[in-house]
Amino acid sequence: MGKSATATALRSAALHFTPIGPLLGAEVAGADLRRELSSEQVAELRDALLKHKVLFFRDQDISYEDHVRFGRYFGELEGHPVTAHVPGFPEILYIEAADGMKLSEELIPIARPANKWHTDVTFREIPSLAGILRMRKLPPLGGDTIFADTAAIYADLPPDVKARIEHLDAEHDILRSFGYRVSKEKAEQLRREHPAQTHPVVRRHVETGERHLFVNHIFTSRILGLEEKEAADLLAYLVDRVKAPEYHVRFRWRENDIAFWDNRATQHYGVLDYWPHERIVERVTVQGEDRPQR
Repeated sequence: MGKSATATALRSAALHFTPIGPLLGAEVAGADLRRELSSEQVAELRDALLKHKVLFFRDQDISYEDHVRFGRYFGELEGHPVTAHVPGFPEILYIEAADGMKLSEELIPIARPANKWHTDVTFREIPSLAGILRMRKLPPLGGDTIFADTAAIYADLPPDVKARIEHLDAEHDILRSFGYRVSKEKAEQLRREHPAQTHPVVRRHVETGERHLFVNHIFTSRILGLEEKEAADLLAYLVDRVKAPEYHVRFRWRENDIAFWDNRATQHYGVLDYWPHERIVERVTVQGEDRPQR
């Protein structure tokens, strides 16, 4: 390959990151996820993920194999004990509406106003490192996803609250989110296979050193070491802080867009405003590498 051809190839492989929110979120240009990425591109994406916390790729009409390959650049992949997967691809979760629940006239008044802010699978001893979500079927309007920066949320807590939660732990329970939607037998199986886990209320990111608020409405069942009412009031206060829009970036999807987020540094919320239309997404989950530490 001549010198000019080499320069062209390098330019075509360049990645560009455009921030779309003051605190977090960047769109990535120059990536074609249908093709293999170079080790340099993978390293650049990992660095950008740590910096921006969530990356967005537009117009990526990838195959299932492409989706799995892209996830494996960043670690081992994991399935889910409840959510369905794409047939033949246990690594790819198939998610409809409210975390896999089919919507109905009876369910929508319950599901639509619910607090859906969460960090994925904190019921695990080692929660996932990242999620890679592909928009498969988009409603005509709505269906956005909002991401929140949990380091910024922690940083803005009042000093007395920071001191209060410094050494506290919280319990995270899979049945808090999934227990009511499965059979009694399945719930008993989930309890055996996924016992409640204890994690620090404030987590230190193993790669950036940032401190993050690490409780969420979906999976955190209680804060330990306090009287019941005090613990419940504190948890309610902390999860309420995540709702402030100053900490958010909102992504308006197009079909075949992809969102790639650092699950250690964010919470997210799928907006359920599109009934009676459908919204279908597919997620690859990168397995965690470290148990949450202070």
